[in-house]
Amino acid sequence: MTSEPEQISEPEQQDTNAGRAVRLFSYGTLQQVEVQRGTFGHEVEGRPDELVGFATAYVQITDPAVVALSGADRHPVVVHTGDPTDRVPGTVFDLTVEELRAADEYEVDDYRRVEVVLASGTRSWVYLDRSSAPPRLP
Repeated sequence: MTSEPEQISEPEQQDTNAGRAVRLFSYGTLQQVEVQRGTFGHEVEGRPDELVGFATAYVQITDPAVVALSGADRHPVVVHTGDPTDRVPGTVFDLTVEELRAADEYEVDDYRRVEVVLASGTRSWVYLDRSSAPPRLP
């Protein structure tokens, strides 16, 4: 259940709002209250946003702990298309570095974490398909 970040090993300080240092965009199971409680120990609040130039696919989950927590053995995964008309809706969360590490532990090896710019202009981490080409940040 570990997904290692590909672009940089430690998140850069994005803000200091109530100890929240990093942003994470979720389009899938991390938006579920049960998954948040199981991963972070509590619910996290977020705001809607979109990932531009990506499309949704699905990955088969074989890790029993992840299946038990999410309630599903198929999870969404995003792939980079580069097409600006492709958009993936989701939620951006302000997390602590420790919470981001907990999210890394939850995500299976089919995902990798990269930093992207969302439709709102917000820089955020996102988990995408491990084989998908990483986006280039402006």
